[in-house]
Amino acid sequence: MEEAGARERKRPREGDAAPSAAAGEAQYVYLPIADALKAPGARVCLFATVAEIGAAVRSRGTDFTLTLRIVDQSRAAGISVTFFADNTALLPCVRSSGDVISLHNVVITMHGEFFVTFNKKFSSFALFEGKVSTECSPYQTSMKYHGSKHDNEFLTQMRMWLVSHPPGLKDLELQLRSIKSDSTFDLVCKVLHVRETSSSEWIFYVWDGTDTPATEFQAILDAKVVESSPLHLEEAPLPREVLCKMPCVGTVLRVFANRFLKEVFHLQKNIYWARFCNITCKQEFGIWKGVLQPSSRLRLLSHEDGSVVDRLKMYDSRIANQVHRRPMASLPEASDVADVEYETAGYTTLMESLIHEQVTHKFKSLVRVVAAYPCRASDLSLLSTGNYCLRLTLEDPTARIHAYVHKDDGAKFFGGFLTSEALIRKMNKLLGIPEDSEEGAPLTRNPPWIWCCLKSYRLDKKDPWGSRRYRIFGTEIRD
Repeated sequence: MEEAGARERKRPREGDAAPSAAAGEAQYVYLPIADALKAPGARVCLFATVAEIGAAVRSRGTDFTLTLRIVDQSRAAGISVTFFADNTALLPCVRSSGDVISLHNVVITMHGEFFVTFNKKFSSFALFEGKVSTECSPYQTSMKYHGSKHDNEFLTQMRMWLVSHPPGLKDLELQLRSIKSDSTFDLVCKVLHVRETSSSEWIFYVWDGTDTPATEFQAILDAKVVESSPLHLEEAPLPREVLCKMPCVGTVLRVFANRFLKEVFHLQKNIYWARFCNITCKQEFGIWKGVLQPSSRLRLLSHEDGSVVDRLKMYDSRIANQVHRRPMASLPEASDVADVEYETAGYTTLMESLIHEQVTHKFKSLVRVVAAYPCRASDLSLLSTGNYCLRLTLEDPTARIHAYVHKDDGAKFFGGFLTSEALIRKMNKLLGIPEDSEEGAPLTRNPPWIWCCLKSYRLDKKDPWGSRRYRIFGTEIRD
C-alpha cells in the first residue's frame, strides 16, 4: 500500500479559484481511503477505482443523486460516494466498473457507517478508463475540476494495481450456462423485462446469451403431476408484445424478488445491464428460477463495462455460427432417438416460433420431451391404434410448449403398430428413463435432445393467437 505521506501535495484553500497557468498549476493531497476515514467532516481528495455503479434517482428535494462504491489499495471493502446535481447530465456517467475516479474536496460523513458526500457547490470529479493501455485524459469531468501534472502518475499506479486486483469477486461471477442449484453467485445480465405479480413479488427477466444447464426430472411419472406441469413459473404468460421483444437464442431466466428495489424504475426501460450480487438459483418443475436473498444487491452496469462487452462478443460469435445457435447442452450433436422427414430444413428455436409473425407455420427444432400425457401403457396402446391423442411437453433453452401427437399420426410417430412393451420402451427412451437402475437408488431421468418437426395451428379463427396449438408431424421414434 502506498503511504499517505508519499501522496502529500499542496491543496487550494476553500474558496480559492483554479490557478491560471501564470500562477502555477494546482496541486492536491490524495489520501488513501483508509486515511481519509480518520478525518470525518474534513474535505479530502481521493484517487480510487469504481467497484459498483448505482442508479441515478431524484432525491427528496429538487436534486438528482447517484451512489458509487469506490475502492483502493488501502481499503478493499471500499466506501460509498453520494453525488448530488441539478440534473442527471451533471452526475458521473461511469462507463465500466473498474474505471478510475479522481475526487476533489469531498467530505467524509458518518451516518451509521462512513460514506463520502459530493457537494455540488465545491466538490469536483474526473473519470478515467481503468485499462492500462488507454490514454490518461479523462472521459468526463465536472465543471469545477482542475487536474495537476502529477495526476497521470497516480492514474498509472491505480491502473497497475487493478491488473491484479480487478473490482468484484470474479470467481463468484457466473454465466447462465454455469449456474448450479442452491449456490450463491453474481450474475451479469441484461434485464429484458420487469413485472410485478399479484402478490407484490417482482420478477426480473434476465439474459446473457447463454443457455441454462439441462435439468433432470423424477423418473416416476405421476399422471396428475404431469398433467399440471407448467410451461412457465409466473402466474400468467407474458403478453405477445412483450414476448416478441425477447431474444430467440439463449435462456431468459426469471429472477424473483420479494421486495421492491429502487433500480426497478431504470430496469423497466429494457436498456440496462445489471450485476445481480449474491443471488441463488433452484429448480421448480425442471425450470430454473433465480431468487434474490436478503443479502442480494443489484447494480446497474454500463454497456461499456468489461463483463458486458465480453458477453456481447460471445453472443455475437455464437449466433454467427448455425451449429452454435443450437442448445449448448446438445452439442456436439443431438441423439439419434428420432428421425425427421425434413433433414435439410434449418433449425428454429421454440422462441422463434412463439414470436413468428404468422399463427400457422412449420419448422424443425431441437428439443427435449420433459413430460408426456397420458403416460399409462394402456393409453399408449390406444394411441398406436388411432384412438387416442398424446400431449408431449417439449422444451429447449428458450421456451417450453405443449405439442400434440394426433391420433392419425400415432402409428407413424411410434414406428408402427407395436406391443405395449415396445411402446413403453420407446416412450421411456424419449423421456430419458434409464433401462436399469440400482434398487433403492433415487430414480431420475435426463431426456435426450431430439430433432422434431412441428407445425402450429389455431382452434378459433376469432382468437388465432389465444387458441394457437402445436402438432408433431414427420417425426418417428427409433428402436
